[in-house]
Amino acid sequence: MSSNGPWIEHFPGNLIWSNATLVTKGMAPYGAVALGEIDEVCERLRNRQNEPDAWREEWCAMGSRLEQAADKAAAEGHQMTAGDYYLRAGMYYFTGERFIYPGEQKRETGRKAIECQTKGLLRRYPNIEKVEVPYEGSAPERGAGAPESGGWDRKGALSALFMKAPGASGRAPTVVVFDGMDNCKEMSVLFAGLEFAARGFHTLAIDGPGQGESLRLRGLYARHDYEVPGAAAYDYVAARPDVDPKKVVVMGYSFGGYYASRIAAFEKRYAAGVAMSALHWDLAGWQREIKRRQEADPKATPQSAFHFRWIMGCLDDGDAAIRKAERFSLVDVAPRIACPFLIVHAGEDRVVPVASARKLHEAVGSKRKHLKIFSAAEGGFYHAQADNRQVGIDYIADWISENI
Repeated sequence: MSSNGPWIEHFPGNLIWSNATLVTKGMAPYGAVALGEIDEVCERLRNRQNEPDAWREEWCAMGSRLEQAADKAAAEGHQMTAGDYYLRAGMYYFTGERFIYPGEQKRETGRKAIECQTKGLLRRYPNIEKVEVPYEGSAPERGAGAPESGGWDRKGALSALFMKAPGASGRAPTVVVFDGMDNCKEMSVLFAGLEFAARGFHTLAIDGPGQGESLRLRGLYARHDYEVPGAAAYDYVAARPDVDPKKVVVMGYSFGGYYASRIAAFEKRYAAGVAMSALHWDLAGWQREIKRRQEADPKATPQSAFHFRWIMGCLDDGDAAIRKAERFSLVDVAPRIACPFLIVHAGEDRVVPVASARKLHEAVGSKRKHLKIFSAAEGGFYHAQADNRQVGIDYIADWISENI
């Protein structure tokens, strides 16, 4: 596969749209999108690349069309069919939300995406539970799955999806998966959770601060000390009777590679750690370069101009966001990692230089550390294996099996 081919660069010269399209296409093997529907949307977008509202309009129009089909199927009692439609509708709404400037429209689109994705997941996968992870003083009154009206501080809780491995008996190994900068637990539970479940691992796919539902509906911004949500996630899974507390692994992908590294360094109860892309040696420097490139050409980077500022809680002050990012460094953190640790990176990563993976691997203190860089011949050579998630997840699942 060519790094400049149409699968990777759907909109030549427009990296911001091409990257977002690839992330969406990458969910096709898991039934969360359909390639024909994506092609239909992208063909309409091809001649609208200079229209500021085109991206939202086209993706959300497809989401709305499928949501209506899902409602009809559900009303007729065809719940599995409805689940398929809801899941795809939710993914398209989530894609459409990506470039909406933060405000009420973005919040409502994000809410609709999560609602549809959840309706789809719970219908299609009875082994998935929607759960709440107590966080920073929150305490559910009705257990981890308390409803929205549960009478407790949901802003202080982290929303998550727990996928049980079918057939697992007793206490099973569990992988806690934190998202990337612009992904969500509804994606993680499929592209990672399905394979882990086939290997006998449970998965907690969780939206930490600055991610998914925690950011969009609860106003929880990113924080550098991710061992705090990491500890909350561990406390939750370790308290479950179906989890082996001695075999819990923390994993993060894309920006989550920083989070997983930080958690593995400071939260010693995890048995192992995985960074599915190495983030970040110097987040502030990386974002300064992104900002420079955006100012020269807004289409030349994979991020919108506002997204990083938003997750940092500094929407109106880019300089403040970069100052906050200075604390997101693994320079003095990586040597503290003592558990088995895996770094998986893409050989032609256009988002994070492959040099970051080599630096992180060199600095990790564990005696049981491993670096895997995927080549074009192997597939999975784009950022966080978005071009071929399966090869990355298979490699990670095999490594986990051998190291816990």
